[in-house]
Amino acid sequence: MASLSGPGVLARLAELSREASEDQGGALWRLAAGGRQLDANLVRLLPDTHVAEHVEPALDVLLYVTAGSGQLRVDGMWQDLTEGSVVWLPRGTRRALHAGPDGLIQLSVHRRRPGLAIRTPATGAEEEGGERACLLDRVCAECGRLASESDARYCSRCGERLPDSV
Repeated sequence: MASLSGPGVLARLAELSREASEDQGGALWRLAAGGRQLDANLVRLLPDTHVAEHVEPALDVLLYVTAGSGQLRVDGMWQDLTEGSVVWLPRGTRRALHAGPDGLIQLSVHRRRPGLAIRTPATGAEEEGGERACLLDRVCAECGRLASESDARYCSRCGERLPDSV
């Protein structure tokens, strides 16, 4: 099913997951409707890959595991993830994600980030670094691979430059 951009059914996630190549990591689908208040992404982590520990200082994130398994580390505690797991990650939560031997496909949903604004430098733990909750700045547009390194600038599979922002 092609992704649509208006209200109503936008995609069939199970079909998208089945149709994607087994070695395709990264974003399989993105909510693309204009004027929206939410961002949503269907992301595949390849077997035994991970998203490094980080803090999202500005956004709560909801994850839904649509396929596969893995582990989630939240504030130092490991939790098992299986198909159907729903995870709430409040802003400021330190987290890491590890895909199991069959990989992990998850839908992430969060409030859309506002446009860039000039602001004063961070001054406390509540403003601690982190990266975009949806990780799309680490997905190669050429081959779809999700870079496991938070500071990656080029895709380690095909060499394409990764997006600077989403």
